[in-house]
Amino acid sequence: MFKKNVVRFIIIGLTVILAGYALYWTIAYHSFSSEKLEALRTKGELEKYESRIIRLGLDLRGGMHIVMEVDLPKLVETLASNKTPQFMTILNEATAEAVTNEEDFFVVYRRKIADSDLRLVRHFNGFGFKNEEIIDNLEAEAKDAVNRAMEVIRNRVDQFGVSEPSIQKSGKYRIIVELAGIQDINRARELIQSTALLEFILLKDAAVTQQFITAADNYLKTGKQDDLAPEPRDEADTTVALKESKDKAMSVSELLGVTSTESGLESEEADTGLVVDEEIYKERPFSSLLRNIDNQVGVPERNVYAVKKILENPGVKKLIPFDSKFLWSAKAERRTMQDGRTENFYILYHVNNEPGLLGKYVTKASASLGGSGTESSGRPIVNMSMNSEGARIFAKLTGANIGKQLAVVLDDKVWTAPFIRVKIPDGSAYIEGMQDMNEAKDISIVLRAGALPAPVKTIEERTVGPSLGRDSINTGVRLGLIALLVVMIFMAVYYRLSGLLADLALVLNIIFVLAVLSVLQAALTLPGIAGLILTVGMAVDANVLVFERIREELEKGKTVRAAIDTGYSRAIITIFDANLTTIFSAIILMQFGTGPVKGFAVTLFWGIISSFFTAVFVTRTFFNWATEKWIIKKLSI
Repeated sequence: MFKKNVVRFIIIGLTVILAGYALYWTIAYHSFSSEKLEALRTKGELEKYESRIIRLGLDLRGGMHIVMEVDLPKLVETLASNKTPQFMTILNEATAEAVTNEEDFFVVYRRKIADSDLRLVRHFNGFGFKNEEIIDNLEAEAKDAVNRAMEVIRNRVDQFGVSEPSIQKSGKYRIIVELAGIQDINRARELIQSTALLEFILLKDAAVTQQFITAADNYLKTGKQDDLAPEPRDEADTTVALKESKDKAMSVSELLGVTSTESGLESEEADTGLVVDEEIYKERPFSSLLRNIDNQVGVPERNVYAVKKILENPGVKKLIPFDSKFLWSAKAERRTMQDGRTENFYILYHVNNEPGLLGKYVTKASASLGGSGTESSGRPIVNMSMNSEGARIFAKLTGANIGKQLAVVLDDKVWTAPFIRVKIPDGSAYIEGMQDMNEAKDISIVLRAGALPAPVKTIEERTVGPSLGRDSINTGVRLGLIALLVVMIFMAVYYRLSGLLADLALVLNIIFVLAVLSVLQAALTLPGIAGLILTVGMAVDANVLVFERIREELEKGKTVRAAIDTGYSRAIITIFDANLTTIFSAIILMQFGTGPVKGFAVTLFWGIISSFFTAVFVTRTFFNWATEKWIIKKLSI
């Protein structure tokens, strides 16, 4: 029996030590001054504290609230295998009418299709044959896309490190995301909303790009599309090198020859500050906006808006080769001009319409620093590995296009476009161009979590403070501590020394629960506090059952040792039954509940487990130790 008690005390001691270590980070973190926290942040040591502390929920700490909606028109467009002008016209009209009248998109789309002679079977493969059947299947696909989007967002948020996020469906196509205590709002927003559509796309030949630029110049100059495909000139003749350019300030309205209203400018500021090459402006207005950046088509940052407007011009769009499109670089490059000025430039890439390889074949993605001897040495990159099918496609793609450029495109933004030097048979690749390691980590997260099944757009976004005022929170905590103290006093008065033992078990129970929350990096919400208080009641209830059963056995004339053994053996069945049913309820709430309900269930679940351990194991150990060391004839109970 002595050895058994020693083992019991060792288990209790180790449990207390582990719980104390888990709570140390929370206690230390909240005891630091603001200067100390800033010093730790500068040294890069604050993250190890923040990753181990008990976090507060949105209702206690505040955070980020986003309402998103799946972009249904974009989903329908993506699912279509044949996008004829009539199909796109009806889709655009339905989109505009749904927004204007605030109607369900599919209701409007059904009406538009019914009023037209369009046969959807020509545009969708595998969705049925009749128009109504196809639209029904598209609507089912949209509902499934919402559920899949929720899972993708949840995976991203979990890897991002936000504790106890609330991600729930609202209506048919909307998703509400609440992130408690989030620090970097912009980083979280980009992580959540990023579609994460990764594509590897070949660039068009420079001659084809040059031919389009020349045709666009002629169209802007003459307003005609006749004979707009002359023999291409030398590339340097169109995209003038930086050292040769003579900048001239000009407005968008002046360049396009229209008023600000007609140009569709979003603000008056966007109408000023263009940088054009004065020498070639009159003959080639489009080329004058461009620059030669390492034999790539560069666009000064101030010219990006004007170039986008020109590319969206209906006449210019008809000049773009049907099998190609234009994409922008993800980041601006800083260059120094001949006169000493610095200017930000974006690269405009002319790529094929169809990607050579999709990101769905990527199986691993990790952030790291580029190795020595490479162009990205010491800079953040994202390494990727593909499955066997992806490696086979990638090997074929790189082997057949040696000497060409392959753009790595994420969400229609080009991160890098290296030249293919050799065939790559093992399916390994990397993305460069990240500003810092955090950005590289975020990109690797979205690639690992997978792409959203459809783009999502933000309907509402706000940064919220605690839903309860600080006074209300302090009052609630104060009342909870008062209630705990009253219960402990009652137990000590009514059960005397045994009551003090129950109070010890109660304190250990709370410590254990908080330690578990810290280890799990769970957020403590107001419903979670309610679950913790309920746990206190359950723990006391277990001790009351044991003590009352022991008292009954003592009244029957049994010895103290026999009464304790019988009391625990008979009470444990009732305690186990009550706790088991409560645990089942907590598990169901954790599985199917969201937000506040889940926060309540988490603390309740671990509270019940801890209370069973303290009420049965801890108090029983002390009773066994006391009766073994001394011959007790009367128990204070």
